[in-house]
Amino acid sequence: MHKKETQLKHSRLSNDLMNYITDHIETDINIDELSESFGISKFHFHKIFKEQMGVNIYEMIKSIRLQKASNLLITNSHSTITEVANMCGYSAQTSFIRAFKQRFDMTPKAWRKGGYREYSNRILSSSETASISDADFSHLVPKIIKLAPRKAYYIRHRGYSKKVMTVWQKMLAWIYTNEIENYMEIGMYHDNPIVTSLDQCHYVACVVPENEKELKNTNLPTFSVFGGIYATFEVEGKYGDILKLIQWVYHHWLPDSGYETTTKPSYTIFKKNHFLSEDALFEITYCVPVKYL
Repeated sequence: MHKKETQLKHSRLSNDLMNYITDHIETDINIDELSESFGISKFHFHKIFKEQMGVNIYEMIKSIRLQKASNLLITNSHSTITEVANMCGYSAQTSFIRAFKQRFDMTPKAWRKGGYREYSNRILSSSETASISDADFSHLVPKIIKLAPRKAYYIRHRGYSKKVMTVWQKMLAWIYTNEIENYMEIGMYHDNPIVTSLDQCHYVACVVPENEKELKNTNLPTFSVFGGIYATFEVEGKYGDILKLIQWVYHHWLPDSGYETTTKPSYTIFKKNHFLSEDALFEITYCVPVKYL
C-alpha cells in the first residue's frame, strides 16, 4: 500500500474511533472489543491513534470525559457530583474526583462554586490577544437550528495560537491546487480552549467543497463535521475575541439557557477568516452543540 493510501486509512480509522468515543463517552469503552471490531490488533490500534492524534486512546477518553464533566457541573446545577460522574463514564465518585482534581487543580465542588471562572481566566490570560480583548457579547441572541453532517477535508493542528495561520495558508494552497471555487471554511475546536491549555488544544482547519467532485491533487484526509442541534451565534470581531466569545457562551449564556452542551466539539463557520484576511478581522457563525435539559 502506498504511503498516501496508508495515511488516509490511518486517518479514517482514528476519526472513526474519535466519533465512537464522542458518542459513547458515558459508557465503559472497551478497547479490546473495539480493536477487534475494526479488524486490527490492539497494539497497532494504539500506535495509529497516537500517531494521528498526538495522545493515546486512554488519554483522549479521559480528556473528553473531564471536559464534559466541567460543563455539566455548571449547567446541571441540580445534579449531584455522583450523577455527573456517572454521566461522564465514571462508575465511582472517588475516581472521578481524583481525576478531576488532577486535571483542573481543584475538586468538582470547588469548580462548581466558581472555580471554573478562575481556571478559564488563567488560560485566557496566557493569550496575548484574548487577555486584552474587551469584546462584549451580552447582546447576542442565538438561533437553535439543526445542522446536517458535512464531508470536510482537513488539517489537524495541536495548539491554538497565531500559528494556526500557517495551517489555513496550506488549506488555501490546497484549494487553489484543486481549483475549488465554492467552499465553506470551518474551524473546529476539538478541545474546548477555555478549559484546556492553549498549547494542548487540538484545532482542525476544515474545508467543505459545495460541489462534490473527484479531487485528483489531494492527499488530505476527510471526516464528517458533526451534525445535530446547535445554538448558533452571528459574530464579528478581531483575533483574540473568539476565545472571549467561547468563554461567554459556556460560562454565561449556557448556564441560564435551559440547555446543556454535548461531547461534540463546537466550531466556527467562517464568512471572513481572520487567519487569512489582511485586516485580521473575522465574520463567523459560532456553533455550539446543545440538547434540552
